Amino acid sequence: MTEKFIMAGQTALHVCDSEAGARCVVLLHGYLESLLVWEEFIPLLYKEVRVVTLDLPGHGISVVAGEVHTMDFLADTVADGLRALGIARCTLVGHSMGGYVALAFCERHPEMLDGLVLLSSTPNADTPEKAENRRREIELVRAGKKELLARMAPAAGFAEQNRTRMQDAIEDLTEQVFVTEDEGIVALLGGMIARRDQNEMLRRTTVPVLFILGCKDEYIPIEVAEAMVASHPEARVVWLENAGHMGFLEEPQATAQAILEFVRR
Repeated sequence: MTEKFIMAGQTALHVCDSEAGARCVVLLHGYLESLLVWEEFIPLLYKEVRVVTLDLPGHGISVVAGEVHTMDFLADTVADGLRALGIARCTLVGHSMGGYVALAFCERHPEMLDGLVLLSSTPNADTPEKAENRRREIELVRAGKKELLARMAPAAGFAEQNRTRMQDAIEDLTEQVFVTEDEGIVALLGGMIARRDQNEMLRRTTVPVLFILGCKDEYIPIEVAEAMVASHPEARVVWLENAGHMGFLEEPQATAQAILEFVRR
């Protein structure tokens, strides 16, 4: 993997690129993560496809570009970054918040997509309760209490049965929270609160869609996931029986297989 900074339009973007492969898979990380989260997952893909990862603006070491990072801004930045890398088309895999960015990308740049993968993510807008929780997180960060997020959020992403064996991954994710700039966290929380419901767009798009969902995801409970699947018969679906919200870390082989089979279809 070649690591570098590129200009994506007006935005400096930190990227890693395996550079080889006729087809390309782009992995978009979730909230309070960075491209580092994919480090152990990439080797399961790059023998078959070109793999690109990046730090979404506001996380990792990409820049913070404003008080609110809308999903549209992030999607356009990713598109500009791919063009800068000479990538005309890709399969876009979005984990959690990265899925919200991928949905905006699908709406705005469908001609660049061979496929869209929502990995532990949803086209639903925030419920009022979820939006209020995010506003509380913004207040925590502004009050200098980011360590409360670091203490709770990483472990909650894993199925309870996996937390002991995934302790190293939880510690890595905790560290990523501490090194994420406060302004970046606030900007991305604001963007997630403001995002649109994308269910109708997803039903209309001609881009092939795959859902990869964890059966033990506490952020997307099974009944919510099943309702989402039922309302999108056009989408392929892979269920990870023993995974929570971090399926690509909890069940990496099954997740990689699902993505590669989708790319090959």
